[in-house]
Amino acid sequence: MGNGKRTWLNVSVLSIAFVVIIFFNGMLDGWNKQAKTDTVAWETGYGRLSHPLYDPYDPYTFSESHGIPPQAMQENITAGQAVPVLLTQASAYPGGRLINIILKGIDPAQTLLEIPSGVMDSLSPSIRGDAIPAVIGSRMSRSAGLETGDRMIIRWRDVNGVFDARDVVIAGIFHTNVPTVDVSQVWIPLETLQEITGMRGESTYLLLDKELAEKIEPASGAAYAGGWHYTNLDILMKDIEAVVEAKSGGMMVISGLLLCIALLAIFDTQVLSVFRRQKEIGTYIALGMTRSRVVTIFTIEGTIHALLAILLGFLWGIPLLGWVQKTGIPMPEMTDQAGLAVGDKIIPAYSMALILATVVLVFITSLIVSYLPARKISKMQPTEALKGKLV
Repeated sequence: MGNGKRTWLNVSVLSIAFVVIIFFNGMLDGWNKQAKTDTVAWETGYGRLSHPLYDPYDPYTFSESHGIPPQAMQENITAGQAVPVLLTQASAYPGGRLINIILKGIDPAQTLLEIPSGVMDSLSPSIRGDAIPAVIGSRMSRSAGLETGDRMIIRWRDVNGVFDARDVVIAGIFHTNVPTVDVSQVWIPLETLQEITGMRGESTYLLLDKELAEKIEPASGAAYAGGWHYTNLDILMKDIEAVVEAKSGGMMVISGLLLCIALLAIFDTQVLSVFRRQKEIGTYIALGMTRSRVVTIFTIEGTIHALLAILLGFLWGIPLLGWVQKTGIPMPEMTDQAGLAVGDKIIPAYSMALILATVVLVFITSLIVSYLPARKISKMQPTEALKGKLV
């Protein structure tokens, strides 16, 4: 307390670093949790059983990656535990313009994914006519200039390599945080796509619900019946984990810089304290106090800065971070083009493990920084220290 304003300045700066570290990591954890939840709900389900030739990163494999699902999965498909999806490359002509798209077929009655496929069956015959009902995402709607009820021509190539074309009517437009089910994609009824491509009963992959995925989990990474490959949820989330890990590196640099600035102030205070209090230190040693005990006293004094900073951080950080968690962090519209599952706002997630880890980090680093200047005391001679001479 003898340092007065210097102490409270150090404590304030360190408390800011403490709260900012929790904020940045909470924002990343919240984004990670939100992205995974949305991806499971809109795109992946809890596992994927795919045709052996299917590669989601290579569109050129789409024309060959189709087949009849394994017989062992037919009962699960009927029960709604597995949702077959068939996809093929196609071209769309909205307003006379050419857009390359992925044409995807899905059962309108499915409930595993959040995609509103049911609206395809609810379209009235007067609006539908001879056209194929389809649903698209809001990004596809903006890029193609399409609204509900609009029509466009799509052209595809069937299993024999013959090109064909039909009218498609937009039965519904959905909004999602997952661009990989939206950008340049048109969803139509599965049976319709199987019929027009000559791939009756076939699909490219099956999406599984949680219960079914847990049953076949031991087969993860290996070929399933009929040569189909099972991909578990951890592998499906690998891209999101990689992005979050890359972003966390940048956040660690920013947090580290803030922490270093705060610790530098504590280090400076400790050096000044040792310099100004040499006579006091010499008196302690002359009265019989061991050097290690004097070092401990000065180390504890410096570490108290961290304890006060943590208490101050809780005092103003809890209301601030609670308000941010309640309102969320708005994201700019350009994030729609990033190809990642990012919502309109990110809700930070502050776990007890995160808070405790940050508390331990601040405390230990402050302890080390407080100890380093205090080591000089162990080299002091009591007679020289009593005279106030530097050693």
